[in-house]
Amino acid sequence: MIASVRGVVTATGPDQAVIEVGGVGLAVHCAPATLADLRIGQPARLATSLVVREDSLTLYGFADDDAKQLFELLQTASGVGPRLAQAVLAVHTPDAVRKAIANADTAALTRVPGIGKKGAERLVLELRDRIGPVPVGVDGAAGVTGGAWPEQVRQALVGLGWTGAQADQAVAAVAETVDGPTPPVPVLLKQAIRLLGRTR
Repeated sequence: MIASVRGVVTATGPDQAVIEVGGVGLAVHCAPATLADLRIGQPARLATSLVVREDSLTLYGFADDDAKQLFELLQTASGVGPRLAQAVLAVHTPDAVRKAIANADTAALTRVPGIGKKGAERLVLELRDRIGPVPVGVDGAAGVTGGAWPEQVRQALVGLGWTGAQADQAVAAVAETVDGPTPPVPVLLKQAIRLLGRTR
């Protein structure tokens, strides 16, 4: 079991990063918020979970051990595989996931692509007693809201290989679409990547 990796980030993409450990480049699948904190050429440490299948070995990476443990717990629910578990953590923080499951907040869980009403109810039913302590006063989704998001999205785009000018242009375009409460940073980042994908 590969519990964590520490090394230099040599490449990043929309859903994975390559971390060089002892001369070996490991492809690690990460959620957008985790990728946003990685910089090519800089050292990084990711908590990891190795998913073994008959035809593949896939390494999933997380900013901390808490997210990794929740990723592994989510997969113990029927119908939840690693991709869906990672999608949950791309939309919500670990604390928000615990709160949603503990409070049977199926509306929050169905905001995750791939989880319908029945799937959300099944998560609550199967994991409610095993989710662990639920912090008080948790707000909903992953990432920092408010004034910090433009810089976070910009840095993530530059880290993914776009120029500073392209990143600024995408951030400005996304900012024009924000009306009311600021969406989670991963959502804004995906929107910016979609915009840039048309011009690349």
